[in-house]
Amino acid sequence: MLVIGIVAGRKELSNKAKASTSDTMLAGRNIGMFVGIFTMTATWVGGGYINGTAEAVYNSVSGTGAGLIWAQAPVGFSISLILGGIFFAKPMREAGYTTMIDPFQKKLGDWMGAVLVLPALSGEIFWSASILSALGSTLSVIIGLEMWISVIISACVALLYVVIGGLASVVYTDVIQLLCIAAGLITAIPFAMNHEAVGDVFSVPVNSTSETIGWLGYLEGRSWGLFVDDYLLLMFGGLPWQVYFQRVLASRTPDGARILSFLGGIGCLLMAIPPVMIGAIGYSTDWNQTAYSGVLDDGTVRPNLIVPLVLQYLTPPAVAIIGLGAVSAAVMSSADSSMLSSSTMFAQNVYKPVFRPQVCVILS
Repeated sequence: MLVIGIVAGRKELSNKAKASTSDTMLAGRNIGMFVGIFTMTATWVGGGYINGTAEAVYNSVSGTGAGLIWAQAPVGFSISLILGGIFFAKPMREAGYTTMIDPFQKKLGDWMGAVLVLPALSGEIFWSASILSALGSTLSVIIGLEMWISVIISACVALLYVVIGGLASVVYTDVIQLLCIAAGLITAIPFAMNHEAVGDVFSVPVNSTSETIGWLGYLEGRSWGLFVDDYLLLMFGGLPWQVYFQRVLASRTPDGARILSFLGGIGCLLMAIPPVMIGAIGYSTDWNQTAYSGVLDDGTVRPNLIVPLVLQYLTPPAVAIIGLGAVSAAVMSSADSSMLSSSTMFAQNVYKPVFRPQVCVILS
């Protein structure tokens, strides 16, 4: 990933006599449909997305508030991308903005725009923490590496090729990363399903409430309010992210930006299928029949570790390493985007207009 990111970024920037900040932040506004679909999808399908979806499905063993029906992030984020395509993608691209803060800064002034960057940066920081944590937990289970070491190494690798190539490095590595995610997880699923400790994944018993079946989860009457509220949070909270608008604003045309949002939403939903299957496999596993020594007293395992545990204890070592590559790719595809979007907002909406209004940055 590091080599691909460096080569792609340097090649893209070397095609121009002088690379401007727009070339670095928005890849010269030259992202086509094929690469755009991959980078839009890969940005949302991070380590937290994969681990969290599988965790929600597996967590149906604990009762209310879990199961496939409560794996709301894939559907919520997909809808948010489609809403972005309907309402925001084309107007934002037509206006030629660089960040999602630009229209607010133009309307409300430089200082208010700078203030609005703060919650956006906070979101990026917590988002990055969640996805790096997902990689750390996976590495700690599969190869015994300390979490803090994996977090630092993966963050430094992503930062290095982002600094060298900007968005061009990010989007081209996203293509490879999304392929790695799909190939790694899909490869692991049949091996895990055929493990002797795994029961029939698609034949799960009806739970005691008789409201739905096994890992599909269920909704109680009093849970509807929370259920709807979570969806509203995901659909509308998934819109104001610079990682999304960075790709919209880097699209070649306004219409392309809109189509990119629609197809990215579909891709995001499809990429939820492998982690859903991993969660269902974990649900159908008798963990006492595996070599895992951390099984809880009730026969379950920690839900937040379900992805690395399935890879480590239900698949051959070689397949587990391939699955680890998938999780690593997922983390890198989101971490690099978050780093670039944060730095773009700070440079464009805080540093230049507030601290250095006369600055003119030309990258060579």
